[in-house]
Order: sequence, then C-alpha cells, then structure tokens
Amino acid sequence: MENKSKGIGERMIEAARWTIQRFANDEDAKNNLEYSKEECQKLFGKDEQISVINQEFLPGMGNALVNAGINQLTTLLAGGGGVNFGAGAYLGVGTSTAAENASYTDLQAASDKLRVAMNGAYPTYGTSQKITWQSDFTSAQANFSWQEFAVFSGASGGTMLNRKISDQGTKTSGQTWRLTLEITFS
Repeated sequence: MENKSKGIGERMIEAARWTIQRFANDEDAKNNLEYSKEECQKLFGKDEQISVINQEFLPGMGNALVNAGINQLTTLLAGGGGVNFGAGAYLGVGTSTAAENASYTDLQAASDKLRVAMNGAYPTYGTSQKITWQSDFTSAQANFSWQEFAVFSGASGGTMLNRKISDQGTKTSGQTWRLTLEITFS
C-alpha cells in the first residue's frame, strides 16, 4: 500500500524592529525628556527624536538573523549548552555599510564599533512572542556615524544573533542615544 500522506508544514516568522531614541545629554536620557520637532532638528539634524529603522519586516530590507545566532537559538531550545542572549547580552553599533549576510559573526566596521551592555531590566521576554533588548550609548560612547546594528551574547566574541544596516546619522560627544531591538516571532 502506498503512503500518500503529506507532512504538515509550519513556518516561523521573525520580525525585527530597531529604534533609536536620541537625547542631547545623559541627564535628558535619564529623565526620558521629549523634544519638539524644532529642537530635534537643531540637536540631531532630524525632525524626529525617535527613528524606527525598519518599519517593514521584509527579507532584503537590510536586516537578518545570522547563521551563528540561529544555531545558538536552536541549541538553547534543545537544552544544549552555550551563552544565551539574556542579561549578559550587548547591543552593538558600527560604521560599516556592508550588506546583510547570514554568515557574518560580528559588526563589519574595522575600527569604529562598540558594544554596550543592557539597560537595567532588559532584555524583556516571555510575553507576546517577543524579546526586547535596550542599551544607552552615553555621552562619551560611539561618537561616530551609526550605520550597522547588532545584538550579541557577550561583550566581545560571543554570538551575534541579528544585524541591521541603516544610515542613522552621526552621534556626537555629549549626546546619549538609546538603541532598542524588538524581535517578535510568529
């Protein structure tokens, strides 16, 4: 007898949403100060204080889960060892404009790049099928052109999970920029 059963296919979709919230200084960031459109233009050369880097979740939009990160997730799901992307995670920024590539394991900038630890209480996870990471890049940190963004399982080395490219302007000394990554699975 011939078996004509068909497998049931499932698909998981990953939707990454990167945002940058800009502040004129560390004190304004601490107080979560909101600026007017005119103040934003004067301070940051942009009309908005918060930039949503990718509003559409389409392949080829300059955002990708990377192979090493996917492999680490599946290892952790199966109860295997390794460092997770929890409290010890870092968000990183750099100056490279190299296109997305699933084989990358680090930011592509040669020198101007930096990873910063999570803000207190981050990452958040366990509800709404999402995890959210957030780091503040304070006045003396990452004062260069922000072109690439990634989340890592450690301060150096570690595993990169996701990388995004987008020209977000140049952070200058004195400013604090808050980087947030929210990944939703469905």
